[in-house]
Amino acid sequence: MGFSLQANAKTLEGRQHADRDAQFRYINGQARDHMDAGDPVISVDAKKKENVGPFRNGGAEWRPKGEPEKVNVHDFIDKELGKVTPYGVYDVAANAGWVNVGTDHDTAAFAVATIATWWEKAGQAAYPCARRLLITADGGGSNGYRTRLWKTELARLAAETGLKITVCHLPPGTSKWNKIAHRLFSHISMNWRGRPLTSHEVIVQTIAATTTRTGLTVQAELDTAAYPKGIKIPDQEIKDLEKQQVLQRHQFHGEWNYSLTRPSLNQRVIN
Repeated sequence: MGFSLQANAKTLEGRQHADRDAQFRYINGQARDHMDAGDPVISVDAKKKENVGPFRNGGAEWRPKGEPEKVNVHDFIDKELGKVTPYGVYDVAANAGWVNVGTDHDTAAFAVATIATWWEKAGQAAYPCARRLLITADGGGSNGYRTRLWKTELARLAAETGLKITVCHLPPGTSKWNKIAHRLFSHISMNWRGRPLTSHEVIVQTIAATTTRTGLTVQAELDTAAYPKGIKIPDQEIKDLEKQQVLQRHQFHGEWNYSLTRPSLNQRVIN
């Protein structure tokens, strides 16, 4: 009768914002402008948290017949090993990924620390003449457009590097279209399917070993720094950044699109 067993298909995106397509066109325009000028364009996001230890990981891997990898019956978290959050930076032009495997909380400070480490250890060498950096990110999470700490940490990074950092957030309900999700994270998931993530070293090494036929390369490292939750940034601090023109909102959806720059010399002297 034409029936078959079928899994659910994630295709319903729900209610769409009126400027959904316009925002994607705006992001594409910003990306073309940056890449044509030789400036880096990166897509960022946090992958889902993973239990560390001998836990079942979905999928299968090649092993001798009748000798499956033995893992814990229950998925109770290991108090010593805990969980990790892989936060990724995907370089769109270079088809290269950088993943920071954090052992603490997934906060805006952790997200920006990952971007700073990528710039120091990979981005700066790849783009020695860069004066700008474009970041595309989801609208929520540690790098969400409502997160004040995300903006203040990026302002600090702009001051330290001298880069003009532009951020363009994907419109609501479109996180699956973030390039890092299907160009980096999906391949990492396929690479470690069926393989228990027994230690931090295994996780870092497995991520770094991820490649594709299209030439994807990935670097990864462990980040054991503390990133406490609950840091509050007052309204006035954001207003000060705007007053000093460190935080510059774009005319088109300034809540989603904005740039952060180093304060001018006069502003630094006054402050």
